[in-house]
Amino acid sequence: MTTPTPLPRRIGELAVGPIGLGAMPLSVEGRPDEAQAIATVHAALDAGVRLIDTADSFHWHAEELGHNERLIARALAAYGSGAREVLVATKGGRGRPGDGSWTVDGRPSHLRRAAQASAARLGVEAIDLYQLHKPDPAVPFAESVGALLELAEVGTIRAVGLSNVDGAQIRTAHALLGPRLVSVQNRYSPAHRASRDTLDLCTELGLAFLPWSPLGGISPSAVEDPGAAAPPADTPFHTVARARGVSPQQVCLAWHLAQSPVVIPIPGARRPASARDSAAAAGLVLDSTELAALG
Repeated sequence: MTTPTPLPRRIGELAVGPIGLGAMPLSVEGRPDEAQAIATVHAALDAGVRLIDTADSFHWHAEELGHNERLIARALAAYGSGAREVLVATKGGRGRPGDGSWTVDGRPSHLRRAAQASAARLGVEAIDLYQLHKPDPAVPFAESVGALLELAEVGTIRAVGLSNVDGAQIRTAHALLGPRLVSVQNRYSPAHRASRDTLDLCTELGLAFLPWSPLGGISPSAVEDPGAAAPPADTPFHTVARARGVSPQQVCLAWHLAQSPVVIPIPGARRPASARDSAAAAGLVLDSTELAALG
């Protein structure tokens, strides 16, 4: 069955729709032109999406630091007054030298500079949600988290999130940040379920869980599932999709929503049609038989 009015989900004190938009595909390799990128963002917003996930490192070439943040700022400015309802989450602590590789920098001095630069690119006085993109093994985790606490205390950011973390790191950050910690973003999908323990911990602590690459195993997109081959032509998700008359991607996102009330998937999109299709999953409710078949 479907429901026309899906209940909102929460990131801290803010209510957002059940499905967000991962903006990374709009700025990295294979990205669309700017007109299509902005049209994709607007299509997501028209379909009810109120969470956009970006990062300062979402770019292609070395000299493009902040490309995605600037793009999102332009898209929201062009959207009009409705953009005021959108929660923009960005991240700091990773870099892209331009050769396809990723670096990590969790030094407090870097995170402070990065957050201030992100706020300027987004055109905001305070970032809604600022996430540590990945723990830096060369920096004590508590020091990186402490920098985010300082940023919240001085008003550069409103709330803190973590990405690519384990349970012990979540508990450490929760002890240091208290209610300022509102979300965790880890890889989780039908093909990659190793973060189930962190999802359960987020449910216990009341933290939003934002699975990245949520369509892994369903979508052949290299951005949605880096390095993965095209998924099998037929999976249980495809079987349920045929019976429901919807896309396998919608079934996958509805499966995510059924895992816990704290889950808010952030699928990527390069085309307006993809953004609309993903957003429609907010109204798809899977029954117990379907969920059992999906595992």
